[in-house]
Amino acid sequence: MLMNTIAKSLKTPAANLRRIIFALLIGGFAFVLPAAEPPKVGDKAPEFALKSLDDQTVRLSELTAKGNVVLVVLRGWPGYQCPICDRQVHDFIASASGFAEAKTQLVFVYPGPANDLKAHAGEFKSWKGKEWPKEFLYVLDPDYTMVNAYNLRWDAPRETAYPSTFVLDKKGVVRFAKISHSHGDRTKASDVLAEAKKVSDK
Repeated sequence: MLMNTIAKSLKTPAANLRRIIFALLIGGFAFVLPAAEPPKVGDKAPEFALKSLDDQTVRLSELTAKGNVVLVVLRGWPGYQCPICDRQVHDFIASASGFAEAKTQLVFVYPGPANDLKAHAGEFKSWKGKEWPKEFLYVLDPDYTMVNAYNLRWDAPRETAYPSTFVLDKKGVVRFAKISHSHGDRTKASDVLAEAKKVSDK
């Protein structure tokens, strides 16, 4: 009865409709779901637990419980050290006192293949004379665990992750997000600090 009703509404003989449904089932017909998107303003940032160079676990929920957080996802190890990432980190280092005044925790994520990632991350940390403020956190993302959870994987030859920056409030909600689909177009520390201050003032 139901088949006849559907067939009539589609103006298709019931027998033809049965054959179509059977063919779809045999052919392994599958619905294509929309691709997942990176976190956007208003979304709750996915939890992660990543390790620092000294093997200390850094858990996002524990950081946001203490205050606002800025996540900076670098390109990590795409087979070489990224000079644009280096300039971006230097820019944030120069603004360290401003982030401290805004009571905002900075977390830099260095992604890449797990093999030798720690050695490459260690090299980048001191590359070109960077002197990281002790308040800055620097964590490794082996095999793109966090990057995949945030849908930031740049899945192309000699690429790792889309350079991205998120400002999170104390509830872990994204208040600012910028994702670059090129090597450049990075967030400037001054712009991120302005966004962090907005969140702190609320």
